[in-house]
Amino acid sequence: KVDKGSKLVDQAGRTMEEIVSSVRNVTSIMSEIAAASIEQSNDIEEVNKAIGDMDEMTQQTAALVEEAAAASESLHDQAEQLSKNVSIFKLAQDNLAARPAIGMRR
Repeated sequence: KVDKGSKLVDQAGRTMEEIVSSVRNVTSIMSEIAAASIEQSNDIEEVNKAIGDMDEMTQQTAALVEEAAAASESLHDQAEQLSKNVSIFKLAQDNLAARPAIGMRR
């Protein structure tokens, strides 16, 4: 019986060692998961910042496009007004052809 009890104690000791080893493995894996989670969280923060920067740039671009459209419309209106103002001047075609070219003086 003592021999049998001794074997059971040895077996229990090996089982405890296996359990401790398994707990160490689980602890190591959990540490790796925690480190990976922190890294992933940092990467997600970087992505969120990049998206925020892109959103800001998009809003700035939209504002610039709006300003450019307004400037273009204003320029178009001014060009039409200039065309109307210039249209009151009438030059005879004969006068243009008959006038000699003016030379440059030095």
